[in-house]
Amino acid sequence: MYLIAIAWMYVVLMMSVAEATNSTGTVLGALITFVLYGALPLTLVLYLMRTPARRRAIKAKDKAEDMQKITDADINNASMNNSDLPNTSSHAAGAAPTDSIPAVRKKL
Repeated sequence: MYLIAIAWMYVVLMMSVAEATNSTGTVLGALITFVLYGALPLTLVLYLMRTPARRRAIKAKDKAEDMQKITDADINNASMNNSDLPNTSSHAAGAAPTDSIPAVRKKL
């Protein structure tokens, strides 16, 4: 693909040089020839030809991000669900700590 683009730019460059060095040609005409016959069409063609590759790259990046999110979620779930660790709290299992519940009594 790039070989054809390079060959086309060579042809357009030679057309521009011929335009600039001709006795009736001008440098402005050569510049317009180069831009309108070479740079703009070639940019458009290369952009359109690379569209499938860009789509594949975007899909691969999205898939890698999704896999990273899944891996991060698995690591977080594994660290939160460590049921094999011993109970190191100072209160009985299932009971709330007494420090966090204020004592409320009815006045007589």
